[in-house]
Amino acid sequence: MSNEVKTKEKVDMDPKYIIKLTVTLFVTCVIVAGLLGLVNSVTEGPIAEKNKTKTAAAIQEVLPEMEGSPAVVELTDEMTAAASGAGATITEAYEAQAGGSVIGYALKIVASGSQGNIEMMVGVDAEGAVTGVSIVKNSETSGIGSKVMSNENGVLDQFIGKSAADGTLSVGKNVDAISGATVSSRGVTTGVNAALAVAGVMG
Repeated sequence: MSNEVKTKEKVDMDPKYIIKLTVTLFVTCVIVAGLLGLVNSVTEGPIAEKNKTKTAAAIQEVLPEMEGSPAVVELTDEMTAAASGAGATITEAYEAQAGGSVIGYALKIVASGSQGNIEMMVGVDAEGAVTGVSIVKNSETSGIGSKVMSNENGVLDQFIGKSAADGTLSVGKNVDAISGATVSSRGVTTGVNAALAVAGVMG
């Protein structure tokens, strides 16, 4: 029985072709990168302005008695740790005043929902009670989780007046959920717990 030796045919590539292919790919990558950079520079400003407007509206919604513009509060390690300990992330904090006195804080919190992150603004008054919850950005399922985000049946309003004295807020215990949107409700609840924790270390 003879053994057949199979040999691979060597393919000779034209060096000029290789160089041309390499240059073409490089130029294509440069053009695409440039176009992406251009699109980003064009849209970055409007997106930032839109987010700023939504944030300002959310602050006003959760702290309606605020006079003038809120003061930005620099985040501290203690504030970040407090939010993290409650299962969420704090990204921004503002101090609101009325009549020359501090009346509360607006805290932008990010918590996990059913389809992604839920970005919310939570107002907490000087006594440590929630004054309101406003959803800034979310990816929750339309017609299900979105019911929570749009405050259907006052699901967000139920947090008003809640404080650390109520203990840890929990869906099914001291927080009601919209049927079919339990995960979304838990996400908001986590955010409110985080806001109360942050307010607690702010004094």
